[in-house]
Amino acid sequence: MHGEYKVPGGKLVVVDLEVEDGVLREVRVAGDFFLEPDEAILAIDGALEGAPASTDAAGLAARITAALPESAVMLGLTAEGVGIAVRRALAHATEWSDYDWQLIHEPPQSPALHMALDEVITTEVAAGRRPPTLRVWEWDSPAVIIGSFQSLRNEVDPGGVERHGVTVVRRVSGGGAMFVEPGNTITYSLSVPEALVSGLSFADSYAYLDDWVLGALGDMGIRAWYQPLNDIATEAGKIAGAAQKRMVGPDGGPGAVLHHVTMSYDIDADKMLDVLRIGKEKLSDKGTQSAKKRVDPLRRQTGLAREQVIENMIASFRNRYGLTGGEVTAEEMARAETLVRTKFATDEWIARVP
Repeated sequence: MHGEYKVPGGKLVVVDLEVEDGVLREVRVAGDFFLEPDEAILAIDGALEGAPASTDAAGLAARITAALPESAVMLGLTAEGVGIAVRRALAHATEWSDYDWQLIHEPPQSPALHMALDEVITTEVAAGRRPPTLRVWEWDSPAVIIGSFQSLRNEVDPGGVERHGVTVVRRVSGGGAMFVEPGNTITYSLSVPEALVSGLSFADSYAYLDDWVLGALGDMGIRAWYQPLNDIATEAGKIAGAAQKRMVGPDGGPGAVLHHVTMSYDIDADKMLDVLRIGKEKLSDKGTQSAKKRVDPLRRQTGLAREQVIENMIASFRNRYGLTGGEVTAEEMARAETLVRTKFATDEWIARVP
């Protein structure tokens, strides 16, 4: 069995192993990490040898930590990362390069249609009728997108929404509210087979699916990192937030994961504060006194036009994993438009948590 895991902000860990009589055998850990002294790698292999195959990633990490000499130094590597790589091997997880990725980047669409397209495309990936897909959104109007479980009245100021002509929609994933305007945000979705995140905890999957965009930002001179549970941050502040939804496959079989991210390019913070009800409690764990400081536009950090930032991100993904151009099919669009009418544009859905 073979498993790979890219440690967030670190290096690739590769594990090859066998399972005999319910325990790990012939365990070999490798990768492009740094480890001192040399014999520490043998200690890691030895710690995993004979471990019950049912041991979770935390338990495997504990075995490794206990076996390492006090002088051991790991750079780009963590005991937890090795444990995750083992679990991915046992789960027969796939890798990014196993797939033929498709790009969808179409003209501006309505907020409700974007919500529906996320559901339709991810459902198609789960059913095996569509390849894993990177979809870059373009907005035709300003919007507030609230999380699946958020209270409408607690998150949105109706007066501000009316003053600024903002559309309110609710997405299928959890997480917090987002304020977007055409040209001021960069939003994308990844619709991926569940096998890509096999062996990862829900929290670990966020970091794993965000890793490519951290590399893309690095190519543009921005040192960014994953900030648990669902943020991307830089030294200057938060620049993006992610959310996920797991969708079951046909007949309850393996499904797909929807992972979507909204990045701040040039947010009008005053307008955002007039539209969203951002409480002191929400800001308290961010170490800031105002919501303005939480929004750090990519425009200032890159000095690039929004279109150029998107082009660079797409190029980075293509260079890493391959990417061919595609489009929403006529059938997918028809289903999405039906979902807009019957679900995403209805008061029943938008106010399902009043």
